[in-house]
Amino acid sequence: MKNSGFTLKKRLKSFRYAFNGVFLLLRYEHNAWIHASVALCVIVAGSLIGLSSTEWLFIVVAIGTVLAAEAINSSIEALSDLVSPEYNEAIKRTKDLAAGAVLILSIAAAITGLIIFLPKLTLL
Repeated sequence: MKNSGFTLKKRLKSFRYAFNGVFLLLRYEHNAWIHASVALCVIVAGSLIGLSSTEWLFIVVAIGTVLAAEAINSSIEALSDLVSPEYNEAIKRTKDLAAGAVLILSIAAAITGLIIFLPKLTLL
C-alpha cells in the first residue's frame, strides 16, 4: 500500500475505522459480550470497594488486553473462514491457538482480579 503522507483528516478517518472495529466486536462477537459484561461488573465492584490508582491500573490493563485479544482472535477467525470455508487442519490449529491466547489472558485477568479483590472482600 502506498503511503501518501500524514494528514489530520486521514488520522481522524483511521480512528473512525478503529471505533467501528470496537462496535463490531461488541455487537457481533458473543465471547466479547461475556468479557465486556465481566469487565462492567469488575468496574462497578471496584468503584464500590474503592480501588487504589495502582489497582485500577492493573484492572484497566487486564480488561484492555483481554478485549484486544478477543478482537484479534475474532479477526483471525473471520479471515480464516474467508480463506478456507471448508475444514482445514492448519486453519483449525490457527484458530485454536488464537482462542488459547484469549483463554490465557482471561485466566491471568481473573487471577489479577482475585489478587486485588479477595483481600478487600475478606475485610468486609
